[in-house]
Amino acid sequence: MNNACDTTHSPATPDTLGKTPTYSFIIPVYNRPDEVDELLDSLTRQTVRNFEVIVVEDGSQQPCREVCDRYAGSLDLKYFWKSNSGPGQSRNYGVERARGEYMIVLDSDVVLPPGYLHAVAEELRREPSDAFGGPDRAHDSFTSTQKAISYAMTSFFTTGGIRGGKKKLDKFYPRSFNMGIRRDVYLQLGGFSRMRFGEDIDFSIRIFKAGCRCRLFPGAWVYHKRRTDFRKFWRQVYNSGIARINLYKKYPDSLKLVHLLPMAFTVGVGLLAAVMLVGLLLVLVGLMAVSSAGHQACLSGPMASVISGMALMALGVCPLLLYALLIFLDASVVCKSPLVGLLSIRAAFTQLMGYGCGFIEAWWKRCVRRKDEFSAYEKNFYQ
Repeated sequence: MNNACDTTHSPATPDTLGKTPTYSFIIPVYNRPDEVDELLDSLTRQTVRNFEVIVVEDGSQQPCREVCDRYAGSLDLKYFWKSNSGPGQSRNYGVERARGEYMIVLDSDVVLPPGYLHAVAEELRREPSDAFGGPDRAHDSFTSTQKAISYAMTSFFTTGGIRGGKKKLDKFYPRSFNMGIRRDVYLQLGGFSRMRFGEDIDFSIRIFKAGCRCRLFPGAWVYHKRRTDFRKFWRQVYNSGIARINLYKKYPDSLKLVHLLPMAFTVGVGLLAAVMLVGLLLVLVGLMAVSSAGHQACLSGPMASVISGMALMALGVCPLLLYALLIFLDASVVCKSPLVGLLSIRAAFTQLMGYGCGFIEAWWKRCVRRKDEFSAYEKNFYQ
């Protein structure tokens, strides 16, 4: 049952009263009042003002209604509360109550630069589009961990550049943290599906399949906080890996080579770890044989075991060290911080192996055992 109550605040300026806004920002939120405060504050600073804001509270225990009330005089804002149904259905709920020509879907953990909407308007003026999206980046005020996670989610060396970078191995699919679409197209496509994770990619796939014009707007970027610690980040990317197989089951042609890279990385790390373990065992066996042998005994056999074991250990660890060094150097330069560079090593391995493990589990359950669609960490994903 969706028991909804809504509060409509005053528009930002008298001259916009009664006018239909060009843009409607759709913001689903779940237990994030502080994030909503920062996002709404950034919306008050937009240089283009012909927009409304739709905040949909998705059954939160920590509502943001008081936060929205504080922006009554500065934004054309509508606040809705509804029972929890997930972000996709909450976006649909907001779009049904929006008036703009273009829907701009944002996650609650983003902050917009003042020129965001101006960049969108200029891109649409230059070349009209049915749907669009923009990249994300880390703000200088973000913690080192947040910057490292942002690097891992945007770097060519971890994602292949498919999240809006200039270098990329696959075409750009708008993501729900920064996605725009014409309202009539949104409604014709039926909005977001009921998928708990991967619903934005599902929507983007349907946008392309419908023949819509969809573009990346490089100048319409947002500051994206993402997860604040590595445990939460693991849960996120693990579910992303599961979602990729769920999407494959719906759209077999959606699975590309780049989507297999985290799985290949995860399997590769496992194989290298096995090689190192075998090498360590050979070293230990060889050393034990040397220590127990008499002074006159031939040590060529035990020493050969030690040398072979050390070679195997080097073979296992060197590729991982080289990749870690690459991440450290690139992240240190991009983020201008050696500390972020170090943390980016952990973030990169978390991103690739979390996604890869989720991908492998979903492949086993859905493709081999023919199980139904599922996701992980449902009870504590937001904790």
